[in-house]
Amino acid sequence: MPAAARHLLLPLPLPSPPRRPPLASTRPPARAPAPTRRLAAARRDAPSPPPPSRPAPADALDCVGTGADVECFVDLDAEPLLLSRSPGAEASEGKGKENNGESEVSPAALADGSQLWDWASLVSPFFFWGTAMVAMKGVIPRTGPFFVAALRLLPAGAMLVAFAAARGRKQPSGWAAWLAVAAFGLVDAACFQGFLAEGLQKTSAGLGSVIIDSQPLTVAVLASLLFGESIGAIGVGGLVLGVVGLLLLELPALSVEGNDTTIWGSGEWWMFLSAQSMAVGTIMVRWVSKYSDPIMATGWHMIIGGLPLLVISALNHDPALNGHLQDLTWSDLLALGYTSIFGSAVSYGVYFYNATRGSVTTLSSLTFLTPMFASIFGYLYLGESFSPVQIGGALLTLVAIYMVNYKSIVGEK
Repeated sequence: MPAAARHLLLPLPLPSPPRRPPLASTRPPARAPAPTRRLAAARRDAPSPPPPSRPAPADALDCVGTGADVECFVDLDAEPLLLSRSPGAEASEGKGKENNGESEVSPAALADGSQLWDWASLVSPFFFWGTAMVAMKGVIPRTGPFFVAALRLLPAGAMLVAFAAARGRKQPSGWAAWLAVAAFGLVDAACFQGFLAEGLQKTSAGLGSVIIDSQPLTVAVLASLLFGESIGAIGVGGLVLGVVGLLLLELPALSVEGNDTTIWGSGEWWMFLSAQSMAVGTIMVRWVSKYSDPIMATGWHMIIGGLPLLVISALNHDPALNGHLQDLTWSDLLALGYTSIFGSAVSYGVYFYNATRGSVTTLSSLTFLTPMFASIFGYLYLGESFSPVQIGGALLTLVAIYMVNYKSIVGEK
């Protein structure tokens, strides 16, 4: 082939494939005016709103059992166990199930059932605590006071330690931790339950429950002296009213031996000592929680406090440990089991469950239910009753408890 022909062929382009018409318009989209573009950019750059707050998770809120009550505090650094679901997701899922024919219960029925369960869950710890005192009162004559006190602590403490271990909670470590738990157990468990059982022999369950529930009055004084906490003018008025109420509860019940009036023969006095033990135990919670896991400390303090009570029961020749255990009826055994399991372990567990759902303030305002249940069931099963003066003292004491807690209850709502 001539060189000139080769030079003519090289610049020729290769044939391109035929172009097809576009399926859709290739017109570029119209640009938004400048203000609109700036607004869109601002929206993109703006920080997203924070997610809605959720209730404290179970591991973020720790509770310590004190006597016949529970003290709770929140650990804000703890991670939640389960992420909470948004209401919109739950609603859409519910609509999907209804559309697919999977839901046969009306939303109103579900709401009523949920509200009933929540109400029962909130009230049940106070029901268990109040009725446990009635069960203790009924079985003490056939078992002995210190045997019942020890049995209320030891099985419940073992159950709580096992529960805490299953949840991966740490055991107390070091002499400082065990010293704190042991001191807490002697004051809040041994003294509280021992005084309570001794007082139940000489007073009614309802009246004793009112006196024990007066411990927030002592806690307010101790917290003010030790931690500088203020309860306000209404709280101070509640303290004064509480002293008057306690005097009306206890003075008419002092036993008279000849011409001498002895305070140690009064069941109300022993209940008052029990309330003071519980108040000191409540103040000790902050100290104990610095060295030990709260739930684990609660279980171990029940075990440590129950052991000396069992020794005292043997030395006191309580009937249950003096050859009369076989004389107990099935009713007595049920009362002992109810006192230990429901009056201690289950009531604490339910209280903790409610507290993790953000109901601490509601729970603190329901403490009056414990003496109410104790009085009602004490009247029904044991024929107990209050004198007119004691009724007045009980009402004044309950109002005083609310006044002392008024600042914290209103402040947290």
